[in-house]
Amino acid sequence: MKKEYSDNLEKKIDELKKKRNAVILAHNYQLPEVQDVADFRGDSLELSRMAAKTDAKVLVFCGVHFMAETASILCPQKLVIMPDLFAGCPMANMITADQLKKLKKEHPKAVVVGYVNTSAEVKAELDICCTSTNAVAVVNAIIKDSAEGAKEEIIFVPDKYLADYVSKQTGRKLISWNGFCPTHVKILPEDIKREKKFHPKAKVMVHPECLPQVVALADAVLSTSKMCQFARETEAKEIIVGTEVGLIHRLKEDNPTKEFYPATERAVCPNMKRTTQEKILWALEELKEEVRVPDEIRSRARIAIDKMLEII
Repeated sequence: MKKEYSDNLEKKIDELKKKRNAVILAHNYQLPEVQDVADFRGDSLELSRMAAKTDAKVLVFCGVHFMAETASILCPQKLVIMPDLFAGCPMANMITADQLKKLKKEHPKAVVVGYVNTSAEVKAELDICCTSTNAVAVVNAIIKDSAEGAKEEIIFVPDKYLADYVSKQTGRKLISWNGFCPTHVKILPEDIKREKKFHPKAKVMVHPECLPQVVALADAVLSTSKMCQFARETEAKEIIVGTEVGLIHRLKEDNPTKEFYPATERAVCPNMKRTTQEKILWALEELKEEVRVPDEIRSRARIAIDKMLEII
């Protein structure tokens, strides 16, 4: 009965997608049922770039609010809707545009780098955006950009742990904000050590949003998109995964001959799990809830994103 209900739901979603000229974009941390009906899966930036390339008029963004905003910034001519408008990102909410403006006044000559995990208003205050994939490359580009690059102050917001990782990789001290991902800080060094004890031959890959003590124990420190690539390419048959547990569904689907172990089952983002197939269906039926970034903010935020895209 449950499978029949699910099949009917997926059929209705597929029919409405065609009727609305819509595509479904699902982040790697979404529920398996959501990933299974998605046209595209990926990390936040991957999904927004896919959104920009598609001819679809409606984008159903299954993720958290800043991701839908980023899609709206890149695709102002498209209708961007979220199945659950209350799916937010605690890290993105840890800094406001006003707080960043105050920090900029304290360091007037600093170059301002911001993680894509920020609101559109904060992005509008950045010099350049970055992702977990290219944060190191962005800071290195700033250092090389001018004769003064090596001396310039660099503000990095909002994730202090990603900032710590970037600082160690580039050798540059960064002015960081006291933000963090509540999900990734649940992954502890003892979790990695425990899983290594159970699976001594396993490779360890972790997200750079993790605690520095966890990053130090990893074989590879990667964004979710790079984790998918690493899992495909490594010869290892067992991998310990230090990120939100939703990624494991995709990893297992893409690599059926390999075993994946979550560093901890506690690493669950409740906001990422708010979206369901029922909510996707309702969103397509009613074309709600729309996420649209005002033009004045969008145009300024777009500059920071475009600068980032030049480095990727």
